[in-house]
Amino acid sequence: MKAIFIAFDQAYYERIVDLLPSLGCRGFTAWQEVQGRGTRTGQPHYGTHAWPSLASAMFTMVEDDHVERVLNHLHEMDLETPKLGLRAWVMPIEQSI
Repeated sequence: MKAIFIAFDQAYYERIVDLLPSLGCRGFTAWQEVQGRGTRTGQPHYGTHAWPSLASAMFTMVEDDHVERVLNHLHEMDLETPKLGLRAWVMPIEQSI
């Protein structure tokens, strides 16, 4: 089992919520308002007057054989609108209850 942490512009929220179950990923935890800035070219998402946009984040657990398919779909979304910003990281899950 793997965990995928996804950080993205809020504009992607509903698309990602709809995408995950279509790929066999039912459960997730989401934070709808987070702040941050990409490491390379990302614009700040601070929710301030100067930088008014905010980001969202999501954490989902998936079976190992679902990871590539999820990442491919997320990557396609990012390529469609690269200025919005979308990143995902995969981590192993050693144990759960």
